[in-house]
Amino acid sequence: MKILVTGSKGFVGKNLIAELRNKGYNDIYEFSRECDNSLLEKYTKDCDFVFHLAGVNRPNDENEFMEGNFGLTAELLSLLKKSSNKAPVLITSSIQAVRDNPYGISKKAGEDLLFDYYKETDVKVFIYRLPNLFGKWSKPNYNTVVATYCHNVARNLDIQINNPDAELTLCYIDDVLEEFFRAIDGKPTISDDYCVVPVTHKIKLGELANVIKSFKETRGNLSIPNMEDSLTKKLYSTYLSFLPENEFSYDLKMNCDPRGSFTEFIRTPERGQVSINVSKPGITKGNHWHHTKNEKFLVVSGEGLIRFRKPDSEEITEYRVSGEKLQVVDIPTGYTHSIVNVGEKDLVTVMWVNECFNPEKPDTYFLEV
Repeated sequence: MKILVTGSKGFVGKNLIAELRNKGYNDIYEFSRECDNSLLEKYTKDCDFVFHLAGVNRPNDENEFMEGNFGLTAELLSLLKKSSNKAPVLITSSIQAVRDNPYGISKKAGEDLLFDYYKETDVKVFIYRLPNLFGKWSKPNYNTVVATYCHNVARNLDIQINNPDAELTLCYIDDVLEEFFRAIDGKPTISDDYCVVPVTHKIKLGELANVIKSFKETRGNLSIPNMEDSLTKKLYSTYLSFLPENEFSYDLKMNCDPRGSFTEFIRTPERGQVSINVSKPGITKGNHWHHTKNEKFLVVSGEGLIRFRKPDSEEITEYRVSGEKLQVVDIPTGYTHSIVNVGEKDLVTVMWVNECFNPEKPDTYFLEV
């Protein structure tokens, strides 16, 4: 299938083309404002499906709204008719099309062209009135408030919140693409005369700002956002895409002594804590037990011996572990336990514990194995 994508350099266009290629569509005609118009005539003669994503939403002159959202659409449809091309046409409109402002009027005019084109030619058309889109490769101060907030927060810049109680309807780019591929298959999600992306999210502007600000704080408090909430998950992915390229990494606090080091990596109230423990050769760590706290040890480098004993027993249970064969060892409650480096190099262990350390209730009792 040969697919024409107008607005190929834009936010939606770049994401769509990347996913088209991921799915094996190799004949993609990319048309953007930098292209000569003669290319559009060439592409419309040969394409099998049209994604008309090109448009104007922040021009220097209001007259550019009609030129970009109506004029280019008219030219596209005229060229398709000229070549008698019956390729289906998908156009991205906006929920703003119902508003009586220059942008909304221009988007509505573009929609009407598609409806008339369908009545005249009986060619399939898919008109999507999209809400506020967000995701990777969007532009701050242009595409969406999400992009602006993510860009600014990641760079310690102020963000403007005009009305914190204003409710936004957001739609994630990956959900948009899933719907677009349904349209390619001739199975779009339809509501009344329009196609819709079935997955959207509502959030107040002030809450959105707070959520994005909290993402920046996770590096300091070692937390992970709530990935069970689909909107938070999508916003966090978007936020990470806006990190400055020289700030992808961040330091952790290494608690070092002659025995090695202990470094907390992740702390979550609902899923516990992950740490990295490094022990020098011959060093033993642990020798304590817990009432309720439980752990998992995973040695990823070196050789170790994990030993267990019940406080009222002399019997010792041992597990020899090595980075050569990754194996998780559960640390049950009620057993005093230790881990000793029996190799010739540092022993590196990933340790998970079911609760974050609370100095007021450590639930840790010294007792040698």
